[in-house]
Amino acid sequence: MGRKELNNRLRTYLALLLAVAAFLVPATPAHAVTAAQKMAQARAVKSQISALDTRVDIADEKYVAARDKHSKLVVQRRAAAARLNKALKRLAKLERHLDTRANDMYRNGPFGFLDVLMGSKTFDQFARTWDVLKQLNVDDANYIAQTKDARAEATAAHTALVSKEKAAAQQLAVMTSNKKYIESQLAERKRKLVGVEAEVAQLQAQEAAAELSRAAAAARSQGHYGTPASDNYPTPSIPAHGDVVAYAESRIGCPYVWGGSGPRTFDCSGLAMWCYGKVGISLPHSSSAQYGCGQHVSRKDLEPGDLVFFGSPIHHVGIYVGGGEMIEAPYTGARVRRASAFRRDYAGACRPR
Repeated sequence: MGRKELNNRLRTYLALLLAVAAFLVPATPAHAVTAAQKMAQARAVKSQISALDTRVDIADEKYVAARDKHSKLVVQRRAAAARLNKALKRLAKLERHLDTRANDMYRNGPFGFLDVLMGSKTFDQFARTWDVLKQLNVDDANYIAQTKDARAEATAAHTALVSKEKAAAQQLAVMTSNKKYIESQLAERKRKLVGVEAEVAQLQAQEAAAELSRAAAAARSQGHYGTPASDNYPTPSIPAHGDVVAYAESRIGCPYVWGGSGPRTFDCSGLAMWCYGKVGISLPHSSSAQYGCGQHVSRKDLEPGDLVFFGSPIHHVGIYVGGGEMIEAPYTGARVRRASAFRRDYAGACRPR
C-alpha cells in the first residue's frame, strides 16, 4: 500500500471517529438554558400568571353577577309578558262588549223617558223598565271605565316588558364581554406557561407550603400579621356553621373552573355557595356579594365554617377550617385544596346567616 493511499485511509478513519464522538457526546450549545436560568424564567412567568389569575377572578365575579342578574331579568320578563297578555285579553273582551252595545243602540235607537212612559201600560211596568235602563247606563259607564283602565294596564305592561328585555340584553352583553375576556386571559396564561409548566407548578407548591407554615405558626402564637385596620368587629351573635367544613373537605381535589358551582367543578364563590347550600343557607354566586351575607368577624373570633375574603376589590373567598387554614378553589389549572387563610391580601371575614 502506498503512502498516499495510507494517508487517505487514516484521514477517513479519523473523520469517522470524530463523527461518532459528535453523535455520542453532543456539544453543549452556547445558548443552552441552565437550571437556575429556567427557574428564574419560571419565577417571572409565575408573577405574570398570578396577575392573570387575579384579572380572571375579577372578570369571573362580573360574569357571574351579570349571569345572575340576567336570570332574574328573564323571570321578570316572562312575568311582564304574561301580565301584558292578560291585560290585552281583558281589553279585547271589554271592547267586544262595547262594540255590541254600540251596535244595539244604532239598530234600536236610544230609549228616552217619553219612550218608556208611552210604551208602558202600567206604572209597575214603567218602573221596572226604567230601572233596567238606568242599570244599563251604569254598566256601560263601568265598562268604559274598565276599558280605559285595561288600556292603561296594557300600556304599562308593554313598557315594563320592553324595559326588562332591554335590561336582559344589556346583562347578556356584559356576560358575553366578560366571557371573551376570561377566555383571552386563559389563553394568554396557557401560552406563557409553555416550557415552564413543571417549574411554575413547583414554585406554586413551595409558596403554598410556605403560606401554610406561616399560618400554622401564626395560629400557634396567636399572631395577627397583616391584620386590616377594620378587623375589629363585635363578637358574632350567631353560631358558626361548622358542618360546612365537612362538605368543603369532600370537594378537595375537584378542579377549578370559572363560573363553576358544583358538584364536580368550582370557582371560589361557587364552592362557598355549594357548601352552604348543603346546610340550607342560600348564598349569591359572588365573593364580593357573599361578604355582605352575614355578620363580619374579626380574625380573633374566626371559627370553622366562616368565610374569609381576599383582594381589593374583593374577588376571592375561602372556607375557614381552623388552625389558620382554609379550603379554597384557587385558580385555573388547580384543584380545591387547603391553603393559608391569612394571605397578604386578606380583606376580612363573615359568618353567613
